[in-house]
Amino acid sequence: NILFLRAMKTCTNGTISSIGKQKLSKDSVFFRDGMRRIDFVLSYVDDKDCEKKQERRRTYEANLKEAGLELETEDKSESEDGKTYFVKIHAPWEVLATYADVLKIKVPFKESDIPDDGDMPMNWLSTPFRLPKAIMNPEPDYFTTPFSKSKPGLFLINNQDTFFPPSTRNRIVYYILSRCLYVSEECGDKKGIKRLLNNGSYTSAFPLHDSRYWIKSKDVNCESERYDLYKYWARFFCFFKEQPINRIRKYYGEKIGIYFAWLGFYTEMLLFAAVVGTICFTYGFLTYGDNEWSKEICSDEIGGKIVMCPLCDKKCSYWKLNTTCNSSWQSHLFDNVATVFFAIFMGIWVTLFLEFWKRRQARLEYEWDLVDFEEEQQQLQLRPEYETKCTKSKENPVTKSSFCQTYRLAVYAAFASIMKDSPTNHLEVVGPYITPQLATSVTASCINFVIIMILNLMYEKVAIWITDMEIPKTHLEYENKLTVKMFLFQFVNYYSSCFYVAFFKGKFVGYPGKYAYMFGSTLRNEECDPGGCLIELTTQLVIVMTGKQVWGNIQEALLPWVMNWWGSRKARNHPESLYSRWEQDHDLQSFGQLGLFYEYLEMVIQFGFITLFVASFPLAPLLALFNNIIEIRVDAWKLTTQFRRPVAAKAHSIGAWEEILNGMAVLSVVTNAFIVAFTSDMMPRLVYMYAYQPQGQMNMKGYINNSLSVFNVYEFQNSSRPEEAENPMWLNITTCRYRDYRYPPGHEKQYFHTMQFWHILAAKLAFIIIMEHVVFLVKYFVAWLIPDVPSDVRARVKRERFLVHEYLHNYEVNELKRQLGQQGDKECTCTPMIYPTLPKHEVLSEVL
Repeated sequence: NILFLRAMKTCTNGTISSIGKQKLSKDSVFFRDGMRRIDFVLSYVDDKDCEKKQERRRTYEANLKEAGLELETEDKSESEDGKTYFVKIHAPWEVLATYADVLKIKVPFKESDIPDDGDMPMNWLSTPFRLPKAIMNPEPDYFTTPFSKSKPGLFLINNQDTFFPPSTRNRIVYYILSRCLYVSEECGDKKGIKRLLNNGSYTSAFPLHDSRYWIKSKDVNCESERYDLYKYWARFFCFFKEQPINRIRKYYGEKIGIYFAWLGFYTEMLLFAAVVGTICFTYGFLTYGDNEWSKEICSDEIGGKIVMCPLCDKKCSYWKLNTTCNSSWQSHLFDNVATVFFAIFMGIWVTLFLEFWKRRQARLEYEWDLVDFEEEQQQLQLRPEYETKCTKSKENPVTKSSFCQTYRLAVYAAFASIMKDSPTNHLEVVGPYITPQLATSVTASCINFVIIMILNLMYEKVAIWITDMEIPKTHLEYENKLTVKMFLFQFVNYYSSCFYVAFFKGKFVGYPGKYAYMFGSTLRNEECDPGGCLIELTTQLVIVMTGKQVWGNIQEALLPWVMNWWGSRKARNHPESLYSRWEQDHDLQSFGQLGLFYEYLEMVIQFGFITLFVASFPLAPLLALFNNIIEIRVDAWKLTTQFRRPVAAKAHSIGAWEEILNGMAVLSVVTNAFIVAFTSDMMPRLVYMYAYQPQGQMNMKGYINNSLSVFNVYEFQNSSRPEEAENPMWLNITTCRYRDYRYPPGHEKQYFHTMQFWHILAAKLAFIIIMEHVVFLVKYFVAWLIPDVPSDVRARVKRERFLVHEYLHNYEVNELKRQLGQQGDKECTCTPMIYPTLPKHEVLSEVL
């Protein structure tokens, strides 16, 4: 019957095509004969005015057939829009076997007989978070070895049509598509589906999903992997459940599987950091009432009588210290003793995260048969772009200039002038919080965030352009080069403003009468908020980090849904005979070659926020945890419902991202030590309490008066003298105070730094050295203590290798016996044995 249908299909003019199409299930992924699987689909719109595109397609498809692929074309009259042709591609057994041998694809040859280690102790506690065993482990465990076309009897080939899973099949077909010529050989070396897509010869190329995601097919012959992934993984209400990593790997390939394994593990580890960070924040909140220096600032007797020097030239006036009462209390929430503890904790946490991930990765390598996966296998897969052209190019450096700093300097004076008599000052609840400092900090952070998002687009194109100019040899090399460039661009883009606030703002201000100005201009170098620079760093971090996460989730979830809503509606409402499987997937978005790259980049940038500057905002891990819980399900939903099925690819690690994470882990120890020492007021307070408290008591009474220097207002230069100096309110003012440790006017060393300043500087440097050494010692000790590969995995790998070699040895021996037995009844014409006197086992050993 099958032969008859195939013969009829080739002899008729579309009649059988229509009948076969009607009979096939809507979830079918087969040719019209219902037997040959669709491994890939190409689509194009016939442009009769462009004969060049037609000729490219004819030549390309003819070469695909010569390579052994089988093609079937759906006429445009069968498509929904009446314009699109679909070329369905099937790889027969001979093609799959040949390229599986070339690509060294591992396949099963014997079911594993290594016993499972059993359940972990107290495993019942995790029952609510578990998925059904059939979903978590869809296949039994097998011994595997690279496929060899010359040894078909070695492998468990029950059915040639199903021996290679769909992910392997589409990977092999894409390998052929990427290297097939679309011009005759004498016309040049133009090849690859990517170039045909770029020049418009084809509109898209994609492997098919196996079914509809929202309903399980009633056809027993139709697979339902996609439906299971949607039901148990992609829905948001599964956020508390574990991920079916093995099923993800089976459907999408190891490269995507290991990304979700890493993201899930990262999210689990964030739970511990979030708990500790919340405890540290709670400590700051509970010790609110013990904040002695804030009490002095808010006191009418102390803060109300201290007149501070203007924060900008001319436009800014004198001000009372108690006007910063609220920012002082807010600063205490993050600038307290718990900050030091949390900075040290995060230095150790990041080490534990990376070390435990190495162990988790090693276990996945074993379970996914990637232990012997070497980079040489990827080196065999040269990029088509490298094969077609290889010219020398020079990398062009691109730098970033900062826009927002200058903004802060120019705008603070304007806000100070505008908000002096602002109606918001009279609001009972929020009035005291709306200050020029807060307005400047918040608006500058928001503008900085907008600039960051705009520059992202530019940096993305520049990084890709530079990498393309280099023409990397392999896909792995291309990804690694692009990863480094893109990360460096984004590192500067996202973190430069935080580094400025943390380590430069307020550090080179000078003092009244001798202020330092930016680049010789009339703009004074910016001072910190009266509450300290730490609260400004917190504001900057919260706005940029939260804004990026919110915008990223909107961009990833809402936009694909809007773009694909129409296609999904058609998929649900149209009759089976009018809306085919390849049309459903054609209407979806393409995941793209860089889709996974951007997912990694987003998470690594977030990792930098919660490690590099976490001493200023202990709640950063909590915000990241909430974001990642959503991120996992959004990414899963996109891949399952909104994107075409990506081409499967192998990977045994997260690649260059692992080295980037290690580098950021080291840098985070340094940045947090400097934040505690130079950005917060922790060191000046400790030095005062232990060495300069006038009554010798271990408390902070008198700290505010001690930390402020005195300036004679008559020594103001005309260019910096406040315009409101003649205001009756300030007529009797002879001195003003400023944050620094300098000798008062009239002293023989007036306005020079006091000895207390140098004691504080020494304490800051000592703290940095001690904290870095302690944390690094603990980090390296923990890294040494925790092996990268679990002992049970190492033992199982050795055991499996032994059993595999033994099985292969027995297979070769049996094949040799069979060949010798077949020659037993014939006259021996072969050459004598090379080792006639050796024992039998030595002969077999030499043969092997």
